Amino acid sequence: MGHMIIRDAVAEEIPLIQELRLQAYEIHAEKIPQGHWEALKQAITSDRDKTSEIERIVVELDGEIVGSVVLYPPMTDAYEGNVAALDFPEIRMLAVAPKAQGKGIASALISECITRAKAKGCRSIGLHTGEFMKRAMKLYEHFGFERIPQYDFEPANDGIIVKAYCLSFDRENL
Repeated sequence: MGHMIIRDAVAEEIPLIQELRLQAYEIHAEKIPQGHWEALKQAITSDRDKTSEIERIVVELDGEIVGSVVLYPPMTDAYEGNVAALDFPEIRMLAVAPKAQGKGIASALISECITRAKAKGCRSIGLHTGEFMKRAMKLYEHFGFERIPQYDFEPANDGIIVKAYCLSFDRENL
């Protein structure tokens, strides 16, 4: 395990981050209908996350970016009207380069998001994940995220549900 640095991304790194997301999510492509993959691909390469309040966080391993995540502030329409604006920050587009998976990078990014949300005085943090992302769901459950099905949605009307999770800090001293 090399030297891991977690930091904010700089603007020039956005194309690289989008490329990394595609690589990380591509493993799911064959599990889902083509239309769903196209919608997912569009979401992960969209430039909608350019607004200033959105935090783009990357992990560098031995000087190379191998993971990224986006932290949306509370009350952002992160899903283009699919979900009501939520009153807690939302972890989005967590991605780890395939060659760097299994090294704790995803956990480091989630922990960083939780730390930042707490530092801002937020009482909880949320995320959405496709029901085909089994490893991701295991990881979130390990962190103590709980399902909030009232915020689930079905982006491509193909029966594939994007599941909502939330982690509350109020009753835990993480």
